[in-house]
Order: sequence, then C-alpha cells, then structure tokens
Amino acid sequence: MDAFSQSELFVEKLKGALVVGSLRLFALLPWRAVQSLGAIIGWLMWRLPNGSRDVVRINLAKCFPELNAAEHDKLVGRSLMDIGRTLTESACAWVWPAHKSLARVREVEGLEVLEAALASGKGVVGITSHLGNWEVLNHFYCSQCKPIIFYRPPKLKAVDDLLREQRVQLGNRVAPSTKEGILSVIKEVRKGGAVGIPADPEPSLSSGMFVPFCGTVALTSKFVPGMLAGGKAVGVFLHALRLEDGSGYKVILEAAPEAMYSEDTYTAVAAMSSVVEKYVRAYPSQYMWSMKRFKKRPEGEARWY
Repeated sequence: MDAFSQSELFVEKLKGALVVGSLRLFALLPWRAVQSLGAIIGWLMWRLPNGSRDVVRINLAKCFPELNAAEHDKLVGRSLMDIGRTLTESACAWVWPAHKSLARVREVEGLEVLEAALASGKGVVGITSHLGNWEVLNHFYCSQCKPIIFYRPPKLKAVDDLLREQRVQLGNRVAPSTKEGILSVIKEVRKGGAVGIPADPEPSLSSGMFVPFCGTVALTSKFVPGMLAGGKAVGVFLHALRLEDGSGYKVILEAAPEAMYSEDTYTAVAAMSSVVEKYVRAYPSQYMWSMKRFKKRPEGEARWY
C-alpha cells in the first residue's frame, strides 16, 4: 500500500471514529436532551447555508406548490428540525440495548395486520419509508418476528460495523443492498420468512419506474411489488411516527392494498407509492426531505439538483 492510500485509510478511520464517538455521546444524554439537541442541529441547518437545506427547499417547493412563501419556509424549518431529531434519536437506537428503544414505542395501531400476515404461511414483506424513525421501527418489527432487514450501507466502515451489530440485537439478520443481499431477501420470502424493505430509496432506471408521488413523479423501485405479485407474499406497511409531545413514537401498521398484488407492474408500484404519499402528507415534517429522492427525472425534464 502506497503512502497516499495509507493516508486515505487513516482519514477514513479517523472520520469513522469521530462519527461513532459522536453517536455514542448522543446516546448518553437524557431523552429530552436528545430531542432538544436534535432540534438545535436542525435549526442551525435551517438558518445556515448548507446543501441539505437546499435539497429540502427544492423538494418541498416541488411537492407542495400550494404553500405560500411563509408556509414553505416554516415547513422547511420544521422538516430540518425533525431531521435533526431523527439523527440524535437514531444514535440512541444504534447504541442502546433494543429494549430501551422499544420502551419509547407508546402506541401501536394495526398490530393484528402483522399477526395475520405472519400466520398466513406466506412470506411477509414489511414495507416502510424514510418517515419518522425507521431505526426504532426496525427494533419493533424485529421484536415481532425475525426478519432480514434490507439496507443501504453507509460509506464509513466504522458506522456500517456499528449498524450491522446493533440492528441484529433481537436475533434478526441484515442484508446490504448488493446482489448477494437482494438474493438473500428473495430467498427468505420464498421460503415463508419475513423481510423489511424501505420503499423509497431511488433505484436505477432499469429497476424502477416513474409513478405519481406528492404532486410530481418519482422513480420508484419495482422490487417489493415484484415479490408480492400474484399473492406470492403478504405486504405490510409499517411506520414509527414521532408523537407531538416528544415522549416517543406511535407505530402504525397497515395491510398493503390489493392493487399492490397486481401482475401489472405500473399498477402495483403506483399503489405502493400512493400509500407512502398518504403517510408523508399526514406527517410532512417527519419525512427525510434532505434525501435526493428526485435525482433522476423523466426524459426531457430538467434536473432538480
């Protein structure tokens, strides 16, 4: 290994150590302080120039064109403060024992939907999005069954190592978004097991299609609808939404609509997007609008970012 490569490796390890150290420090704070610190981080992101704020502004302007300038700026601020809260709260979910995170789940609506799916004898596909706190949701889902959780690995190895360790506390497994990970998820569903998959990361053009989402169109993955097509598996939507009083979360579970089982791919993908949109519109500030969800656009349309 040459000196340049050694230097890059050292810098990456240093970054990883700093990030993991910060996450562990967040997790030492009392719960109210965790949320307050997250809100402060988000407020600073709102008030100081940065790329995340720019992306949030663009996404919200495109998805909520009915808002006037004052309403738009207010939602930008609320969104960034909730993004900050998600960061610090997720640090706790990554560091705490799972039972401590689960104690923050104050309400559960629709648990019978998951119970019926698990009793069906078919594979179960738990479907979520980047809304609320998906790390707490992972613990909740894994407390009900032993799924494989599908995820996109972070760039820093130290952070990935932490997540892989903490996300399997309840005896479940994780699968990165690689060819091997995708195959393991498909095999698990085919043999009647359970998996958890986020519906909203932007896929490659060949793996998705443009369907309606929040007043525009978004390139959306065909992966989940493909596993459900024809009733080969059972789909359940799950979200952990932050309660207004800041005490914890409400987990909401909902059966996938009949249209998601359609053999027509567009119908199924559009149905999945419609459910996610329903929750995003109900809890708009809790969605991760800093994600470049609309990076790829239909042919002939200008790029947003």
